[in-house]
Parts: sequence; C-alpha cells; structure tokens
Amino acid sequence: MAVTAEETISLLHRVPVFETLGDDDLIRVAEVSIPRTFAAGEVVFREGDESNTCYVVRTGHARAVREHHARTLTLANFGPGDIFGELAMFDHERRSATVQAIESMEAIAILSSDRRRLMQEHPDIAIKLLQAVSRRLRQTNERLARQSFSTVQSRVAGVLAQLVTAVVSEREDEPAVPSQDGGDPAADARGPKDILITSTQAELAQLAGSSRESASRFLAVLEREGIITQGRGKLTVHDPAALERYVY
Repeated sequence: MAVTAEETISLLHRVPVFETLGDDDLIRVAEVSIPRTFAAGEVVFREGDESNTCYVVRTGHARAVREHHARTLTLANFGPGDIFGELAMFDHERRSATVQAIESMEAIAILSSDRRRLMQEHPDIAIKLLQAVSRRLRQTNERLARQSFSTVQSRVAGVLAQLVTAVVSEREDEPAVPSQDGGDPAADARGPKDILITSTQAELAQLAGSSRESASRFLAVLEREGIITQGRGKLTVHDPAALERYVY
C-alpha cells in the first residue's frame, strides 16, 4: 500500500487528537507514520499483548472486543479517521482489548516512542488524547447502562442508529466522485435515504449486548415493516428516522 505524505496529512487532519496541529507539525507526525494493511477478520492486536503502537484507520472498519466466560463483548467500532490503541501513550500496561478488522482495512501506525516524543513537544496532543479516552469511556458506560435498563429492541435499534450516523458522517467526509455514466446505479436502486450497514446479526447482537436469536427476531420485525432489508453479512436501512421509535 503506497500512501503519500499528503494523504497521511489529510487523514490526520480528520483525527481530533491531531486537528489542532499546524501543517509543519502534521508533517512530523506523517514522517513517523507507518502504513499498514489488514485483511477482513485479521487481528490487529490481542488483549494482553504489549502496548507499543496506536493506529489511525484510513479505510475500512475494525472493532474492539473482550472475551468473558465464552462470551464476546464488543466495546467499540472504528472507521476512517478513528484512532485506537492510544492508551499505550500513557502507560506500559498490556492491551485491554482485542482489535480485529471487520473488513479489509488500511491504517497508519505510530510507535509509542514517537507518540511520547510528540506529546512532550506538543502538550495539546496529550490533552486531546485524554479527551478522546474520556469520550470513549463515557460511550462505553452509556452502552452498559442501556444494556442494563433497556429492552433488546431498544438496544438493537440504538446500535443501528449509531451505525447509520457513522456511515452518514463518512459520506460527508468523502469527496464527491461522479461516475462516468453520470450516476451510481447501486445507489439509485437503494434510494436516496438508504444506508448500507456491513455488520452481521452476530456483530449487531454483540454491540447491543443481546443474544443473536433475540436480535434476529427484532431485525425480522424491522424488515417486515420495511424499515430494513437484510442480506448476507449486511443490511440496508431504508428509513433511519423510524429507528428512533424503538429507542427509549
């Protein structure tokens, strides 16, 4: 994977941790960034591994999971512009979760030694990282609270709504590239409001903290009502606003 310095700098501009840096500083970060590629299903690092690298997603998606008594709990999903593994910037503890590529993924890696030097030279990076860690912890706490007090339907609908928001945000960040035939036939077939979610029922169930069977039953309800259409390893949300009726 050949990634130019300009592409790396453009990516770093989208990461809240680095967005306050000037071009000269971003060039320094880009100089120590290492391009990495991961196949679908490939593990980036495992829970208990040494913490020596953080990653910024360029294309594709990954998820952070933890195993507990033969159950898998999904802690977070990462898409383009997201950073993960940043806890290694603050301590030498082992990895607290396993991160796995959901689909083919391109990322840039920054070694812990380079990250610590950057934080020493730019204290605002350390502040931004603490804010990012705090935000992720808050999101995890909110999800755990929903899993404790909400119904399966509410949790699954909430997860779908969050994934829809993430896809819409990625679309807004991407430059418009017109096709040679003047349109995107696949997009036209889906409709202007349709959102494609590339997650399996098992992955949605893990994010919602429910069994696959319970999540599947509710997804079938949404499909009968025309809110979604399911496919193999993916689903299309036709009416994102309708999901809010089930979130409480």
